[in-house]
Amino acid sequence: MKTMTVRIKKLAEGAKLPTYGSEYAAGADLYAYTETQAPIRIGPGETAVVHTGLAIEIPEGFGGFIYARSGLATKRGLAPANKVGVIDSDYRGEIRVALHNHSKYEQSIEPFERIAQLVIAPYYKAAFEESEELSDTVRGEGGFGSTGK
Repeated sequence: MKTMTVRIKKLAEGAKLPTYGSEYAAGADLYAYTETQAPIRIGPGETAVVHTGLAIEIPEGFGGFIYARSGLATKRGLAPANKVGVIDSDYRGEIRVALHNHSKYEQSIEPFERIAQLVIAPYYKAAFEESEELSDTVRGEGGFGSTGK
């Protein structure tokens, strides 16, 4: 397994660095940080921006992608409001996660609770070229649900 060094800065003394839950985990857990050490309450259907107290220097050619933690999403209905957050390699501000409560009940996030997963992954930058024609495929213009159940 390949590893790379990614620089991370604590913006708050008590902030917790991301950790991997297992040897082969693709995502590193991000932790909630609150200055007051009080829980963050999120009402049904509401969204709250949860701070991590961290900034990161993602290498050029890579992006940071913030995904839901499966347990938080399935058991408590909490997931990133934008579904997948994207951290560009030139962003140096605080990592914050907008958590949306999809449940019917108020949920609370405790200080230092794991709130999301951060995956660092390479990407290609596309050189978009306008064209009058595109290549033919079997699928063609078949869209939503066109490939079956």
